[in-house]
Amino acid sequence: MAKMKKVAAWSADDVSDWLSKEGMPEYIDALRQKDGPALLTLKKADFQMLPLSRVSSDGGQQLLERLETLRIETHIEDHKNGHANGHAGGLPNRTSKPQRNGTLGMMDMVRITIPTTETMRISFPAEWGKTGMAFVYAVVCFVTTTVVISVVHERVPPKEHTPPLPDKFFDLFDRVEWAFSICEINGMLLVGLWLIQWILLKHRSIIGRRFFFIVGTLYLYRCITMYITTLPVPGMHFKCSPKLLGNWEAQARRIMKMIAGGGLSITGSHTMCGDYLYSGHTVMLTLTYLFIKEYSPKRFWWYHWFCWTLSAVGIFCILLAHDHYTVDVVVAYFITTRLFWWYHTMANQQSLKETSQGNPFSRVWWYRLFKYFEENVNGTVPRNYQLPLSWRSWQWNRGVKYSKLEIQ
Repeated sequence: MAKMKKVAAWSADDVSDWLSKEGMPEYIDALRQKDGPALLTLKKADFQMLPLSRVSSDGGQQLLERLETLRIETHIEDHKNGHANGHAGGLPNRTSKPQRNGTLGMMDMVRITIPTTETMRISFPAEWGKTGMAFVYAVVCFVTTTVVISVVHERVPPKEHTPPLPDKFFDLFDRVEWAFSICEINGMLLVGLWLIQWILLKHRSIIGRRFFFIVGTLYLYRCITMYITTLPVPGMHFKCSPKLLGNWEAQARRIMKMIAGGGLSITGSHTMCGDYLYSGHTVMLTLTYLFIKEYSPKRFWWYHWFCWTLSAVGIFCILLAHDHYTVDVVVAYFITTRLFWWYHTMANQQSLKETSQGNPFSRVWWYRLFKYFEENVNGTVPRNYQLPLSWRSWQWNRGVKYSKLEIQ
């Protein structure tokens, strides 16, 4: 293994092994020709040129930090070997500088900054208060969505008077009655997997508030689209609850029932019609997959493919059940993926956290809230994991521990 040898003796294969072990396999192809000594010469400027500029999303910051660790290890090892061979910290030409009194002195001390857990803590502070605010924001948006669904339900035209709109997918595929249950089962599996993964994340507070903010904003957008345009039911099979015609007490009970059931048809809580443009089920199927993939090791390709299959099959089953128009699903997928990618691009680039003429992202309405949540997060959040409520932590991206050096 690469760690068993000195870095100077690493081959290109050893470098690839090290990158894989450190949780950065995305760099393997770009650095395939680099051996140990060449690896140590990498600088920040190298990550601004091809091929590294294509791979790096954080300007190479994470890899550069690991390389600095390797340089420190190499320096410490050389210094130790120098003493073992009888040198007092030799100069590059293996000579020592004589002092005026004729004795040999040590080289001038060089201060080397060693990355510590404290540095990581400063770069990625937990700030659970902000996470709590993001959670409240998501809950408020979800409750608001439920209220709007109840309002829109009263406006949906009867299917006998306004038949379903033409839809190309419905022309090609006949309705499958049980398909929507498969969609909701897949959605619950993905939410469950994401919840377990989130609990095991080391920086769960930062990632949690990102999830809560994005899902809350998506449901807020959904309130607007389904309120301003009320589409007729997508199929004659729909059995909508009777309209309450201004009975606010009964509407409140209906809203509470839907919230308690998670807005799922499989729980019998969702019997209202009108919440079509756009699909909330597609939002959750897509968003949970994106978060699962983003915050799990890239070498877990089998896990990513499994979750992608759950998401894709679930979305297909929405259409197969004829419970949403195709445009509902397309719009939901487009808005979900774009908001996820925009938010993470802004979060990973420090320059995009500053309001300026050259930063068009700073003009979106939620920019101030984004800046508040992300202002103290410096760089790309690493995919580190640890057991919750335990003093012993394990990481898929392991750092190097150092002991204090004593200078005689």
